[in-house]
Amino acid sequence: MSKSALAILAFFIVGGGLAIWGAMNKPQAALPTHSMTPPDTSGIAQGDPIAEVALPAALSSDAQIGKRAFEAKCARCHGANAAGQNGIAPPLVHKIYEPNHHSDMAFVMAARNGVQSHHWDFGNMPPLEGLTDADVKYIARYVRELQRENGIQ
Repeated sequence: MSKSALAILAFFIVGGGLAIWGAMNKPQAALPTHSMTPPDTSGIAQGDPIAEVALPAALSSDAQIGKRAFEAKCARCHGANAAGQNGIAPPLVHKIYEPNHHSDMAFVMAARNGVQSHHWDFGNMPPLEGLTDADVKYIARYVRELQRENGIQ
């Protein structure tokens, strides 16, 4: 092999190695952060709503079904319009429950299996009886429409 062919080969080997090294040592983009710190509720009376929830002018037909199911099975703890109740259950209209952090499937799994307390100090949520996965998906639709109206997306 000629000297110029060796020089070209060495150039590509060194260049390829530098490209691979650069790709492996490239700084990672910062991951989005979520504020997982619940708000201070010490100034809210026991059982009072935790969040102020603005209601949409209209709900989709699926969200209307979800609202009825929510009122029948969830509002007892999570309060009217998912605003939460201090000392009882958290608001679902809260950044913690945004779709990028808690998917709709997380709502299904919570209703089906219960949830161990991890964001709030209200204790564990037991599994809910009498709700199908489809019912919970309608409930999630209702909650998502409330969230969107309140700037949570």
